[in-house]
Amino acid sequence: MFKRGSSKLNLKFFKFFDQRGLGSLPRIFLSSILIISFFYFAPATLYFAKNKSFEFKNNSKAVLAYTLNNNGKSIEDGIETLNENDLLVDIFSLNDLETDTVRLNASTIKQLFEDTNYTLEDVREKKLVKPVALTLLPAEIKMIENTKKRKEFFIQIILPLILDENSNIKKDRRRLFNIINKSNNSEIEKKWLEKKYKQYGIPSKDLSVLKIRMDEIPVSLAIAQAAKETGWGTSRFAQEGNALFGQWTWSGEGLKPKDADKNEGHKVMKFNVLQASVRAYQRNLNTHSSYKNLRKARAELRDRGVPLDSLILVKYLNEYAETGEKYVEVLKKIIQQNNLKDFDDAKLLPSSVELDSLI
Repeated sequence: MFKRGSSKLNLKFFKFFDQRGLGSLPRIFLSSILIISFFYFAPATLYFAKNKSFEFKNNSKAVLAYTLNNNGKSIEDGIETLNENDLLVDIFSLNDLETDTVRLNASTIKQLFEDTNYTLEDVREKKLVKPVALTLLPAEIKMIENTKKRKEFFIQIILPLILDENSNIKKDRRRLFNIINKSNNSEIEKKWLEKKYKQYGIPSKDLSVLKIRMDEIPVSLAIAQAAKETGWGTSRFAQEGNALFGQWTWSGEGLKPKDADKNEGHKVMKFNVLQASVRAYQRNLNTHSSYKNLRKARAELRDRGVPLDSLILVKYLNEYAETGEKYVEVLKKIIQQNNLKDFDDAKLLPSSVELDSLI
């Protein structure tokens, strides 16, 4: 149809020039112009026709999870195209981690906490957390009848994992500021920046964007979301798939919700270790377009020189779950009722390996 209309237009022009005896040169010139114009405007016209009825569907909870096994296909984030193979390369490595550790039972873990004098009461007072990194949740956690003890046990397990990820981000952020403050950067620094641009989904290589995205998630906010998504560690997804934050997948390995159709709908992404779930969650909030306002509010708090406040940032998580504002209110209650902000300024003590490297 497009080609046929173009031919009729050409004939009318040629007839016009023939009647005036202008020869073949104008004929060739106009033909060239028409052909170039066609190939220039046709792709844009076709793209508009194809996408004019497109509606945005929020899949923010799933974006980082569903492509862990889709060979790194790209997604759109605003005007930027994110290559998830780059975005999640460090999470791939954690998720593929083969570990020969066994699932410790609850009594063994409790004894470990006692032997290392790791209590939440002590953390609240001294703001120091023992580096006890567990890879799996104990199955017996759902058998702890005392609600308060079950909640405290869950927090003890995930607190070091959250602090460890925040510590990694803090180290990267410190290095970023050192680079920004230098007039010339070394080749090693340039390569590091390239890696971080990919990791945080910034093909524009904008340092200001990287500065905003490469930042911590308040500990209290992460604990509250993990508590809500897993029922304080008791959900099937947390027990069978180390899924602390309920991220979805439509392809690859995952756990099917019991009320979902057999061959339709999403799965909840499985992780081999708890740490991978925490890292994927933080990367999600730090890169997905649904949380752009959260990152903006966080940057504003940084500019004002005040601590990151989970009760301020939580309101920007209304798109994390289908319940929207109700979800936000639930998170606020979890933070306040369990005094989770006490852990926001806690520090992770170095492990024995880290101490050895400092000696």
